[in-house]
Amino acid sequence: MKSHHPIRKSLFALAALGLGYGMPVHATEYSGYAKCLSTPLVDVRPATIADAAATTDALSTLNTLVKKAGLGAALDDPNARLTVYAPTNQAFGKIPKPVLDAIGSSIPVLTAVLTYHVSPGLKDPRIPSHPREERTLLKGQTVFLDYDKRPQVNQSNADCQGVRTSNGIVWIIDSVLLPQFR
Repeated sequence: MKSHHPIRKSLFALAALGLGYGMPVHATEYSGYAKCLSTPLVDVRPATIADAAATTDALSTLNTLVKKAGLGAALDDPNARLTVYAPTNQAFGKIPKPVLDAIGSSIPVLTAVLTYHVSPGLKDPRIPSHPREERTLLKGQTVFLDYDKRPQVNQSNADCQGVRTSNGIVWIIDSVLLPQFR
């Protein structure tokens, strides 16, 4: 396998030597990582993040909650550069109904939960050199990006294929991220 990218060359060399980050790298784990990392983003430009969410059936719950919280304009802003960690309908289905009802019944709580799923700038959970912290739009809150057999945002698994929009990137995740409420 030939690679002209210097980081990929280094990763291939580490995998061949079994030295990845001081721990043995198993060929199947590395090949899964390499495949995930090389998965191209789906490009839906000129659509915005809001457009992408509105036209994705698996994100209908998220889309409804974004509208309820009044955050649609922020995700439609053409000047924004955002990364959205987007929980699927199934992810919202994992939350106990009383908890989901409590989140949805308070606009400030709903806004806190939803803005916790958004980081400023363009982030890629597939490529951490080690677990790294990224701030979110929820003041003072961060998420952790890591890779353990799959890309992860906190403890949630992210798809290897993100969606590039005109104002950011969307990563589909399999659970709802809950911020620390103080």
